[in-house]
Amino acid sequence: MDLTSITPTPEQLKALTHPVRVRMLGMLRIDGPATATSLAARLGLNSGATSYHLRQLAQHGFIADDAERGNGRERWWRAAHQSTTTGREHDHDAEREETLDTYLQSVAVVMTETLQRAVEERPLLPEEWRAASEFSDYVIRLTPARARRLLETLSETLQSTDEDDEADSEATEFVVQLTAFPYPGRVGGDGS
Repeated sequence: MDLTSITPTPEQLKALTHPVRVRMLGMLRIDGPATATSLAARLGLNSGATSYHLRQLAQHGFIADDAERGNGRERWWRAAHQSTTTGREHDHDAEREETLDTYLQSVAVVMTETLQRAVEERPLLPEEWRAASEFSDYVIRLTPARARRLLETLSETLQSTDEDDEADSEATEFVVQLTAFPYPGRVGGDGS
């Protein structure tokens, strides 16, 4: 997988407005290449539906054939990028904004499911992983400019990887779900 991020065009983003596709793309990024059949089993779907969603992801550049796997009967898929970003600039294109909002609804569904599973599995974690986990929220007063600087700083920190951790046998995938937004009802929709 390219250690890159994709910022999809509005047309590409439409392919990610379905929660199943967001889940599948995440599975391919985290767990590596898979077939439609193996993804279908993990997602509780039939392989026809899974194949359809995979073709949509491939058509829009999120995944690609894994040429190193397969035997002619099985088609293996791999993620084409490490992450997806939506960009923080807004061009006030109504159609793009509607597509972005629909995509974000799918992301919220998948993130909520992941968070729920993490809470359910927490009692099964070794103590050192329980101590390294956190379920907190912070409500702070910021200007839009300061909020953007905060997000940029967090993003830079999260994207910097320590090569020692990559090789360490104790290292595992660690999820940081970052949501940042004005407190609902305080800006915009309430007329202010």
